[in-house]
Amino acid sequence: MRSHEQIFKEYQDKLPPKIVAEIEESVAASISKEKLTKIFEEVLISFTQAKVHAGECVGLVSAESIGEPGTQMTLDTFHFAGVSEMNVTTGLPRIIEIFDASKEIKTPMMEIHLDKGHNDMESIKKFAATIKETTFGELVEEYGFNIFEQSLRIKLNAGLLEDFDVSTKELAKVIKPKSKNFQANTTDDEITLSYKGKAEEVKEVYHLKEKLRNIKVKGIKGIKQVLPVKRGEEYIILTSGSNLKEILSMKEVDVARTISNDIHEIYEVLGIEAARQAIIDEVYKVIEAQGLNIDVRHIMLVADIMCTAGKVKGITRYGVVSEKASVLARASFETPIKHLINAALEGEVDPLASVVENVMINQPVPLGTGLPGLITKMK
Repeated sequence: MRSHEQIFKEYQDKLPPKIVAEIEESVAASISKEKLTKIFEEVLISFTQAKVHAGECVGLVSAESIGEPGTQMTLDTFHFAGVSEMNVTTGLPRIIEIFDASKEIKTPMMEIHLDKGHNDMESIKKFAATIKETTFGELVEEYGFNIFEQSLRIKLNAGLLEDFDVSTKELAKVIKPKSKNFQANTTDDEITLSYKGKAEEVKEVYHLKEKLRNIKVKGIKGIKQVLPVKRGEEYIILTSGSNLKEILSMKEVDVARTISNDIHEIYEVLGIEAARQAIIDEVYKVIEAQGLNIDVRHIMLVADIMCTAGKVKGITRYGVVSEKASVLARASFETPIKHLINAALEGEVDPLASVVENVMINQPVPLGTGLPGLITKMK
């Protein structure tokens, strides 16, 4: 084994530590020296070939490699039958949403994994019921107005009260802060709220109904729907709506695997590295679902550019593009007049160092195989 260690040492500088560790894990201890050296040689060749040449225009290659299949992408959206909130944005709209770093995404979702003791069907169902956000309006069967007495009679659905394990008294307590000028009386499945102010203010009673409808009674804010599903050996919960911070603080949840599809939320709760990984995973998920073949390195480059400033920036005229040094590059993206006028007012200079600006003024582009021109002047 001593001689093996020498081989590992020898290749430590030539290959990334992760690859060396991976080889160490996967080869048998009894492997012969020759075979081990051969494995390392093959890996080194593959690694060297995978490297990008100096002067290679990686940005353009990535843009083309994502843009071209993206144009031809079929815009399939899949949905869980019967649950309208669980329609998931997929295809091109989802990719645009991620790359633009939209603050409000169309279908926020979470995948909640529970830890070992809780991932059987019973526990999952129980847990799902406790986290689903239940609003007061969902438990009401009918509202009755009495104009003369200025009161609002709320009849509750007895079956739902039992399912959610709440009593009418508890509900009266929950709605008390929102119904300050009202006197509440409760019976088994009814709450009557009588107005204590002036007789003319009938509209107060109407406003009250709207106010009460959205009060959260149980569950976690933002989680509109829950769906326990079996994946492989274990059960997980898919949710419509997302609240990573509160879910991760619950003791049954497996924090290492629970994830949201809202990049900004991940950034706020778990930081920029997690957000970068989430961008890569989310884009790759869409691409795989559409059956396309895009090298993950292109997506990694885009994710790096979006996160390089320490916060998530979209590839939009307000995000990444606004920080380009070149005036012409900014102008070529969107709102050209604005950029050109501002640059003229500030007396900006464009060094024509990159691709777009040289294309615009019909000059050779300074990259790729043109690089040796730095060393020799070709006649």
